[in-house]
Amino acid sequence: MLRRLMTLLSALILATSLTACGYNDFQRLDEEVKAGWAEVLNQYQRRADLIPNIVATVKGEASFEQDTLTKVIEARAKATSIQATPELVNDPEAFKKFQAAQGELTGALSRLMVVSEQYPNLKANQAFQDLRVQLEGTENRITVARNRYIKTVQSYNVLARSFPSNLTAMAMGYKPKESFTVQNEAQISQPPAVNFDQPAKK
Repeated sequence: MLRRLMTLLSALILATSLTACGYNDFQRLDEEVKAGWAEVLNQYQRRADLIPNIVATVKGEASFEQDTLTKVIEARAKATSIQATPELVNDPEAFKKFQAAQGELTGALSRLMVVSEQYPNLKANQAFQDLRVQLEGTENRITVARNRYIKTVQSYNVLARSFPSNLTAMAMGYKPKESFTVQNEAQISQPPAVNFDQPAKK
């Protein structure tokens, strides 16, 4: 009877200490980070799926700048070649490569949208305009998903670095997670610019 009481008491103390040391918070935030990252990847995939249709439509414009198209195709290939697993957020080097590739694709798409405004046929092409609207909407969703992810990672990292929860982090192997860098945030998250006032190409 005494042994059973001691076991029950030990279990109660253990449960209380786990709650006090942030263990449950780590579990919750870790799941939120995974969910946030999955949503970021979902929106990036949505953008990648739009690109072949955009490229195919633009190719119909005979004199369109091939260099601009090639850069979009190459940037998409590079971005989609990176294995975007949930573990990527725990690998700083892989995360930086992924971020750089997505930033490069954003830049290439932005350039494509700007250049396309110089072609009257594309401006009048309803299919292309629909794709452009879808792309802009996707870029906005990417920004929202990235911002949510950044906030969740920030909460997780504060917990991982604060005392006494940092002791739990060390004991349980909860390392700080990578987030999108501030210096590239404005450039990467900015939707493609479109200037309707540019003169049409002759």
